[in-house]
Amino acid sequence: MVSAGRIVAIASPDSEPIKRLVRDAKDDGRVIDVSCGRRTRSVIITDSEHVILSAIQTETITNRLANEDDSATEEEDEE
Repeated sequence: MVSAGRIVAIASPDSEPIKRLVRDAKDDGRVIDVSCGRRTRSVIITDSEHVILSAIQTETITNRLANEDDSATEEEDEE
């Protein structure tokens, strides 16, 4: 799990700048690979400059974050 408040960006791993970012982060020991041996489908960048490799698609993560924000708003409205 990653704290939603710590996420700076979510990107597809296909572009060359993201590949370079991942390569540099691996060299510095800032990569957390949670893909469990599957193909990396998204790269999550945190405010602590850690790079998280995930097997979940970028759109799926974005939708989950959006749904979490909606749930938090609904809970605040109920109070």
